Amino acid sequence: MIKGVVRALRWEDLETIWQIEQISFAKPWSLASFQTELKDNEYARYFCLELGGRVVGYMGLWFILDEGHITNIAIEPKYQGLGWGSYLLRSVMAEMRRQGMERMTLEVRISNGPAQALYQRFGFTVAGVRRKYYEDNGEDALIMWAELPA
Repeated sequence: MIKGVVRALRWEDLETIWQIEQISFAKPWSLASFQTELKDNEYARYFCLELGGRVVGYMGLWFILDEGHITNIAIEPKYQGLGWGSYLLRSVMAEMRRQGMERMTLEVRISNGPAQALYQRFGFTVAGVRRKYYEDNGEDALIMWAELPA
């Protein structure tokens, strides 16, 4: 069995996570957006999931006071449905708790049932709706929050 490693994202990982972003989202972030996040955003924390030395997923969030806002999370399609998204989310949530974060939030498409189910397994609950949040099709987003266990 392949052992997963979750670690801080490095500059040399950007091309790989950008490629995963391109195949994962209808309106993906640009490579320049990721570069700006790493270089200029003091609140940004990015992690990647390595399997057998190869980056196959990533997660980004903004760490503001004691709260984390998940900006993006994606797993390469051939590794989806195998528990790696859960592994990545669990690992990052534990690390953020060690760093003093108390709660996390995110937005998720109303139509993305699998992602909502994943987040609910980790204690996220729906707190509201952002109307027409997604620019590509005007879809609403659920706002979800979770308290991180002590």
